[in-house]
Amino acid sequence: MDDSAPTKRGRRLANRTGCAVEATISVMGGVWKPVILFHLLDGKLRFNAICRLTPAATPRMITLQLRELESDGIISRTIYPEVPPKVEYELTELGRSLEPVLVSMCRWGERLQALSGVSVDNGRCRSTFRQLELIASSSSKRASESS
Repeated sequence: MDDSAPTKRGRRLANRTGCAVEATISVMGGVWKPVILFHLLDGKLRFNAICRLTPAATPRMITLQLRELESDGIISRTIYPEVPPKVEYELTELGRSLEPVLVSMCRWGERLQALSGVSVDNGRCRSTFRQLELIASSSSKRASESS
């Protein structure tokens, strides 16, 4: 019987193609990671708040996604020594660098929903005022760059 503590497995490196897109997708790919990261653009969130913002994801799935994002250095987890325990998640500096990507994904998704005839404001994205500001500022930057 092996009583040793299990070793932490490292994340799979994205090296099948050598493409930078593959590296990005390996860190933030999937259904729930981009959604979680988008909501963290506003600042710190507790686990239950993340669960409320992503009701279609199970708590177990959110836990797994948060662990992978923390392992990749995209988010940080702060545990407060309280009863009951308080845990907050926030973007690291590396995670903050994904802001333009996430905002672009949101804008592209809104256009796709409009083309598909899906209501853009269906209550599932729940963009906050801060996120709407980020989207608006990216639009104005793009407009000034193209002129």
